[in-house]
Amino acid sequence: MEFTTLQHFISDTLINLLIKIAAALAFWVIGRWLIARVSDLVHAGMSRNHVDPTLTKYLGSIVTVALNIALVLGILGYFGIQTTSFAALIAGAGVAIGAAWSGLLGNFAAGAFMLVLRPFKVGDFVSIGGITGTVKELGLFGTTIVTPDNVLTLVGNNKIFGDTIQNFNALPYRRVDRLAQLAGGVDPLDAMARLKAAVAKIPNIAREADVVLIDLKAEGPLIAVRPYTANEHYWQVWCDTNLAIVKVCAEAGWPTPGLLQYEKQL
Repeated sequence: MEFTTLQHFISDTLINLLIKIAAALAFWVIGRWLIARVSDLVHAGMSRNHVDPTLTKYLGSIVTVALNIALVLGILGYFGIQTTSFAALIAGAGVAIGAAWSGLLGNFAAGAFMLVLRPFKVGDFVSIGGITGTVKELGLFGTTIVTPDNVLTLVGNNKIFGDTIQNFNALPYRRVDRLAQLAGGVDPLDAMARLKAAVAKIPNIAREADVVLIDLKAEGPLIAVRPYTANEHYWQVWCDTNLAIVKVCAEAGWPTPGLLQYEKQL
């Protein structure tokens, strides 16, 4: 009799456990599906209201993480585990993890500040954390950059926020700076007039180029050629400006100039 009672007890307990496990799996699958739908709705709603893609991805990630934590706590509560004690355990573990992963938390905090200050957005061409390229994604802990040579680069948000940020898309156009070291004996006034006329014919010029005499050196006049263009045409105008300088010198019969890197102090 006692063996039969024990057998019934074990079978009932096992059945109840299997039912709970099956229910927990169902809750997990359905919960994950609902979380994905909610995340999609959040993204769709922000897109309809023309919210910045950077803000959309950042808030979407936060909503997804929060809902997943709520789902896990709900399943644990279904099994009878005291979630208040579990929450306290998470809080205690969070302190220890926070001390060990202070860098990651710093990246998260920096990402939140960048979200508020908005120094750049997805699609901007920037120079951040020593990396220059186009912003592909602003994540919770790092920002993804695609460099001009098509290399995917992840930069920690903390490094970005603690360093200089240059956003080349913030203003409608930028300046291309080229220096032409001409030979001695070349009339600088004549050279400036020829260069201004040649650069004016370059496609995608945003405004009249600045062509100025920077210095008179022993080698000859040093002339700065500075056209302005939108960011997406920067390298095209850069190369065309170099070509225009070489062509002007060739047509005038002057020696091929030395093209120098622009010095910021000039």
